Amino acid sequence: MCGVCERINETKAGKNPFLVKELETGYVVMGDYQHFKGYTLFLYKDHVVELFDLDEKTRAKHLYEMTLVAEAVKKAFGAGKMNYECLGNGEGGAHIHWHLFPRRAGDIEDYGNNGKGPVWWYPREKMYSDKNRPSNDALEDMKAKLLCELDKLLI
Repeated sequence: MCGVCERINETKAGKNPFLVKELETGYVVMGDYQHFKGYTLFLYKDHVVELFDLDEKTRAKHLYEMTLVAEAVKKAFGAGKMNYECLGNGEGGAHIHWHLFPRRAGDIEDYGNNGKGPVWWYPREKMYSDKNRPSNDALEDMKAKLLCELDKLLI
């Protein structure tokens, strides 16, 4: 079973503390690490590898929902720009899921072009350090902020 499917099974069992909201095509979850405050994932509900494997109507709905999640993240966390990634060839497994990174000026310090550049320019050991794991209170606060903005967009 892929890592995304495992996380979805935890979510369905009520054991995923990072869950923000279930949408029609996927689950909105906060990222385990928060160097980029508000980092969120949108996990497609079923084990599907490629966007083109979805029928046209389902793909359109999934992409629409993903953009709503991104807009809510931007509003909730004051991002200057959003970065979107749908990779599926890493540790999480080959399963459609989106990494939504709220970006701010200088958020990768001096590792890129004066603090500008892709998130992957930031050193992995810093991005995934324990200091970037949110406390329970911080996690609940982030989830509440994101849920509030998401619910406004879903009305």
